Amino acid sequence: MNRPTPPGADPAAPLPRPLKAGDTSRENPWPVRALSQRMVEYVSKAPAAWIEGQIAQLSVRASTVYLTLRDPLVDLSISVTCSKNLLAAQAAPPAEGSRVVVHGQFEFYAPRGSLSFRVDQLHPVGLGELLARLERLRRLLAAEGLTARERKKPLPFLPRTVGLITGRASAAESDVLANARARWPAVRFRIENTPVQGITAVTSMIEALQRLDRDPEVDVIVLARGGGSVEDLLPFSDEALCRAVVDCRTPVVSAVGHEPDHPIVDDVADVRCSTPTDAGKRIVPDAAAELRGVEQLRMRGRRALTNWVQTEAARLARLTAATVLTDPLGPIEIRAEQVARARQRGRAVIAGTLDGIERDLAHRRAQLLALGPAATLARGYAVVQVGAHVLRSVHQAPDGTALRIRVADGVVRARSSGPENEEPTPDAEVAADRTPTSRRKSSRP
Repeated sequence: MNRPTPPGADPAAPLPRPLKAGDTSRENPWPVRALSQRMVEYVSKAPAAWIEGQIAQLSVRASTVYLTLRDPLVDLSISVTCSKNLLAAQAAPPAEGSRVVVHGQFEFYAPRGSLSFRVDQLHPVGLGELLARLERLRRLLAAEGLTARERKKPLPFLPRTVGLITGRASAAESDVLANARARWPAVRFRIENTPVQGITAVTSMIEALQRLDRDPEVDVIVLARGGGSVEDLLPFSDEALCRAVVDCRTPVVSAVGHEPDHPIVDDVADVRCSTPTDAGKRIVPDAAAELRGVEQLRMRGRRALTNWVQTEAARLARLTAATVLTDPLGPIEIRAEQVARARQRGRAVIAGTLDGIERDLAHRRAQLLALGPAATLARGYAVVQVGAHVLRSVHQAPDGTALRIRVADGVVRARSSGPENEEPTPDAEVAADRTPTSRRKSSRP
């Protein structure tokens, strides 16, 4: 920002130097020395700190040692300087690839405008401390569930392509290829040769792992390395590599070192193999064993089919030897005779029943005829009616009453002369008692 010239000031006179970076302008900039001086003052206010890293580069110039410390988890590094005497005072001077813990403070070197971390204490990370840190990392990954058996993916029975990450022309590569092809000659490999120890090992293996995981043809990935010291196998216990293995969608097989070796990647991998040779045997099936299995299944199937055919043939023979098949019409004829006899018995029973019913009916009809009014009238009795009513008393027919007399062969009309006063004879009384009043004859016509 340009400041206006104060009133009364000489426009040609030099402007006062700005005190802050925000006060500089194109017309009134800072000289380089001013910026460098302020950078020195600003950086010197930063507190000292302890940091840990892996030595990626080391060079000694005169009395100063120049180091490049990299972060083992990400692609990040800083420049570090220390005195040559500090490095020489170490019992075992660290080299490239060693892990160290340093104490120092940032410094800004004004003559070159460079920023570096000036170290006043340097301590290599010992094996005991390194193993303790690895054990803490192992427990951390287990607490996050990354080593749980439930999350491990099964290996395919016969992978289309096997991805192999190993060192170039290494014994581990030869072991995996030889054993896999001896078991299944048609197996295909996609090999990614990367450093398996040193500064760039972790980054290279992670990139190779991601490339193989993106390949749709790769069905299983093998991380293989031969044996070595704990320091040599440190890249396979790196947290970044372990988490990259966990993030893979493709099953990952760890085949690092020998049987006693146990880097952390073994815990997070889907399958752990004790050696690269074991990995070659685990990733593909044994063709000879599979052929033997197929042949055994064929024999079992042939035997089962033969037994079934024999069983069914024996069953068919038993069925064809049965009487019903040797003489199929015989049972039908027997049944027909039984039905005919049952029919005859049924007809006889029905005819006898009908005859009994007819006889009973004739008997009942004869009884009805003998006891009916017509038979009574035929024996000489008559029915006398007064109007529409049957005459039941002499008092119902006074003198001059019109009577209607019904006999066996018709009806006679008469008129009453009144009741008769003569006493009835005993025989007449008996007859009167046996004959209903309505059927007695009138004493007079």
